[in-house]
Amino acid sequence: MTTTPVPRLWKPGVVAVELGEPLHRIAYVLRTRPHIRPRAYAGTVRLFDNATITEVQHEINAIDARRMARRASHA
Repeated sequence: MTTTPVPRLWKPGVVAVELGEPLHRIAYVLRTRPHIRPRAYAGTVRLFDNATITEVQHEINAIDARRMARRASHA
């Protein structure tokens, strides 16, 4: 009998801790990026996999880069 490994799934709060970001930033990215979807649901709780966490980190980095570019152009 072979067993299939169960993927690790994370709640948004755990994603925030893992990325070292405030929960409101994670919630904003999840709410405003339609291409980032939960991998599964546990009742009403959204669960995200490692690939999703990478996408969220990419979006946060992009937000920070745009913010820094705006500040540099206004200085």
